[in-house]
Amino acid sequence: MMTRLAAALVLAPGLAVAAETELSSRIDRVTVYPDGAVVTRLGKAELLQGASQIVLRGLPATIDPASIRVEGKGFSDGSGSGAFSVGAVDVRLTPGEARPVLDTVIEGKLKALREEKEALAGRVSAIEAKRATIERFAQVGPDKLGPDGKALPVADWPAVFDAIGVSLVKVHDELRGARARSSDVDAEIAALERARPQAGKPGAPKRDIAIAVEAAAPVAAEFAVTYRVGGAGWTPQYEARLTTGSGTAKPSIDLVRRAELRQRTGEDWGDVALTLSTTRSAGGTRAPELAPMQVMFFEPPVLYETRRSAAAPAPMAAARARAEADAMAEQTQKAAPGGGQPQAQAAQMQTAQVEAGAYQASFQVPGRVSIPQDGSSKTVLLSQGRVEPTLTARVTPELEETAYLEAAFTHEEAAALLPGTVALHRDGSYIGRGRLGLVAPGDKVELGFGADDKLKVTRAPVRRRENEPTWLGQTRTDLREFRTVVKSLHAQPVKVTVSERIPFSESTAITVETIAAQTTPPTEKQVGDKRGVSAWTFDLAPGTEKEIKVAYRIKWPGDREVTFAPQPAPGPLPLPRPVN
Repeated sequence: MMTRLAAALVLAPGLAVAAETELSSRIDRVTVYPDGAVVTRLGKAELLQGASQIVLRGLPATIDPASIRVEGKGFSDGSGSGAFSVGAVDVRLTPGEARPVLDTVIEGKLKALREEKEALAGRVSAIEAKRATIERFAQVGPDKLGPDGKALPVADWPAVFDAIGVSLVKVHDELRGARARSSDVDAEIAALERARPQAGKPGAPKRDIAIAVEAAAPVAAEFAVTYRVGGAGWTPQYEARLTTGSGTAKPSIDLVRRAELRQRTGEDWGDVALTLSTTRSAGGTRAPELAPMQVMFFEPPVLYETRRSAAAPAPMAAARARAEADAMAEQTQKAAPGGGQPQAQAAQMQTAQVEAGAYQASFQVPGRVSIPQDGSSKTVLLSQGRVEPTLTARVTPELEETAYLEAAFTHEEAAALLPGTVALHRDGSYIGRGRLGLVAPGDKVELGFGADDKLKVTRAPVRRRENEPTWLGQTRTDLREFRTVVKSLHAQPVKVTVSERIPFSESTAITVETIAAQTTPPTEKQVGDKRGVSAWTFDLAPGTEKEIKVAYRIKWPGDREVTFAPQPAPGPLPLPRPVN
């Protein structure tokens, strides 16, 4: 008979009188959040009759005690019911032990390199002594090198000079080679020392979990202990491969979603069932409260008078962004030649199983995964799919006379796309990296795929006329007109969107007038929330061009000067200012 019990977590002092049994456990499954992880350990223990304690030792110090949950089940041997009860859970902070981890392969290489370094040091010393001897011999003149210190015959002098020169060149080569090898050995030793496994800090704290249990008879029990731990997280990464299509083929995007995981929790996750969740377990749980706001007349500060000012609310901490993803290598598969030979078949990629709820999404990674605690990166495939985008060449000629290819599509998957970097490919070529914001199901996604060199864009001022006032009170005017031409060198029609801006004014003394006769009517008078920004969208046939004209007139009092100031994109409202 088997009984399954779910234990409610109660933090209480440990039972000093109860016998303790150490619970040997292993990590079975891990759920990773963007800002933490929940770990589930499984273990078995033989429970004694009466009250006792099961102790799980050496867990990371970053465990959240409030997140600990214990479940147990007992197995009967036929003589009893197998039932037991779980009581209080005691969380203890204990000093950790420094356990250096030695890699025998690395240590063996380090020993051999250090021995080679000592041998090279001795060789360098011997070569330097040899060079010094040759240099001293060269300082002796040929008039003293003959027998009994007499002069050598003049005919033998060239041979002596050649011998000294050849010897010095050979010694210098030997010395240079020995020093170069010594430098290489130093670099190899430094690299291996960096690759050594890092031992825990002496005295690094750990946590023990003591579980109070009580059984009417001895019973074999299994426990599942779940806890939340910091020092772990995952960030999304994306890859978008655009095929622009040709002829009757429609454009398509292969969108791949991956997750990059890192963890420094203090325990290795070896061969675990891995789940990724989009829930932020360490963030806020409810919306912030608004304080009442009073409007009053502004009173300037008085000299020598101290005024107490209300403390400004502390700004909320900004969310961490991890952003960088490496470009994925091109993957190509070619079919094997015919004639009875087996055909090559591309390998199928295993994707995670998605469970999308009303408020979150979870990805169950297939198989079992191992993630070390050293913070190294591990990437898993979450999903992949194909969408049919709408291609548009977008031009902002005032800032840059270049057309950029843009692909737009609607995100129809059940799970939202979290903010992350995206590696962009166009027709098999790597274009660069972009970034995705938060995209909910049903939202529109717009990705840029680099410059379109088959669209030629030119923009030039056509006219500018500005009058100068001749008497007091006269109105000043500034008339400006621009002409933009987009020419297509494509072999098929393309869709183009050109964006232009006309200044706007919030002062009644400054008027901005669009000259309709000299302005091409826009297809979108205001783009989003951007005041004064208009757009012209049109289909451009092969070999044709499109002309867009923009003309406007600004009027203001002649005794004043105006300035042009770019405005930021719409965002949070500014802080309140004193009102006169």
